[in-house]
Amino acid sequence: MSLLTAAETYLHDFHQRQVGVTSAAFAHLPAHSPTGTWDSSYAALTDLVPVGNSPLTVLDLACGDGHLLGLLAARRQPALHLTGIDMSEAELAVARAALPASVRLQQGRAQALDLPSSSVDYLVSHMALMLMDDVEQVMREMRRVLRPGGHLAAIVGRTFLLGEVNDVFMRVFKPIASDALPPLRFGDRRAGSEAGWRELLDGSFDHIAFDDIDVPWSPTPGELWDALLDTYDIDRLDDDARQRLRGAFLDAVAHLQTGDAVITTGWGLRLVRARAA
Repeated sequence: MSLLTAAETYLHDFHQRQVGVTSAAFAHLPAHSPTGTWDSSYAALTDLVPVGNSPLTVLDLACGDGHLLGLLAARRQPALHLTGIDMSEAELAVARAALPASVRLQQGRAQALDLPSSSVDYLVSHMALMLMDDVEQVMREMRRVLRPGGHLAAIVGRTFLLGEVNDVFMRVFKPIASDALPPLRFGDRRAGSEAGWRELLDGSFDHIAFDDIDVPWSPTPGELWDALLDTYDIDRLDDDARQRLRGAFLDAVAHLQTGDAVITTGWGLRLVRARAA
């Protein structure tokens, strides 16, 4: 694997330490949009891959612990050929232990995919593309490996937390982060908006479409804090700053608890779909 950028080095280290955190956060929560409802945001992607007897090659880019590939493998479609690529050896080791031997797994970067040109029918990715450096090169590589008319479907971030709790979190997080969080940029700012995605995909992809997907969740304040510990920026805080944030956040969200002592929130995602021109 080629030399990693500073952001990639951190992400690689994080996923070596925190294997499976993405699937732990999203695999058990239902997802919905104005156009559909799914068992999870992973299922929103797998539902786009056709069921049938025709040969299909699917690449899961930044496959992590292989949860999405597992959903596809469980179909037992004989002509469905599955490949997963990820930077993290630890994530891939968990995926290898869980997936059938027929699923091909390899370590690599999205900027230099070790796959033949025009060899993939469906390229899927869950909560990864918005974090990638040199995203224009990522777009070129995705288009290269997709067959003409092949499909791209990716779940990316849209907003951090759903509802009022997002504003509350940002209000207490920003002052602490400004003092204690070392600067490190993840991904390209264009990956945060529909207009930006259209700019990135323009020329190599057509039939570009978006769906806003909400993943509702009603945790206790403690459960929500525990989930936030597995997010990149809070992981990057030192222990003192993390404890200061914990106290400030739990105090600030106390008034948002319902009679059941939970907070109505969740994660705001975006489904990006396109066809290789």
